[in-house]
Amino acid sequence: MKDWNGNKAAVRAQLGVAQLGNDPDREDNDFYATHPMATEYLLQHLELPYCVWECACGAGHIAKVLKQAGHYVYATDLIDRGYGTAGVDFLQTTTVPDWCKCILTNPPYKYATEFILHSLDLLPTGGICCMLLNITYLSGITRYERIYKPFPPTKVYIFTHRVNCAKNGDFKTFGASAINYGWFVWQKGYKGTTAIEWIDCSDSRKVEPKE
Repeated sequence: MKDWNGNKAAVRAQLGVAQLGNDPDREDNDFYATHPMATEYLLQHLELPYCVWECACGAGHIAKVLKQAGHYVYATDLIDRGYGTAGVDFLQTTTVPDWCKCILTNPPYKYATEFILHSLDLLPTGGICCMLLNITYLSGITRYERIYKPFPPTKVYIFTHRVNCAKNGDFKTFGASAINYGWFVWQKGYKGTTAIEWIDCSDSRKVEPKE
């Protein structure tokens, strides 16, 4: 495993990241933090590789759960939200760390398709891509042609109860989510059918994530 404790310039050099521009659309990326329960439930149903790249880590709500479960997590984000390595534009990276076999994140909504396709392009054959998405993302002819037809997911995990994603990470005032989220899982090179599995969240309680 490579040592990723170097400075930000060294990290960007390792990943082949292009110099960040001043694109206002990228600077205005929305930030909806993922409730830790979403990742905890996933880990109960899916065995992930030891090393995971959380490429839109935000304030670390996903990465912290993965680390607590014993995973090595490389956390990056375009925006500095106080966690991980900031200033890394995932969509401009050209390589994946050679130890990394999994890319997992809650992608910016408007770039979800790009995050999926770029992840599958970067990962080695057999690598795992996990994205937390609105389950309505299953529909649409454009998505079918660009993603699902050439790259069918191995599995889609649907929560029986809604899990919360809070705007700007504020779980105290944001309230219940109106969106049904699910984990979409790809294994690079897979060409079979997609299985759907429900994650029973009936025992879940509304709890605020620990800081």
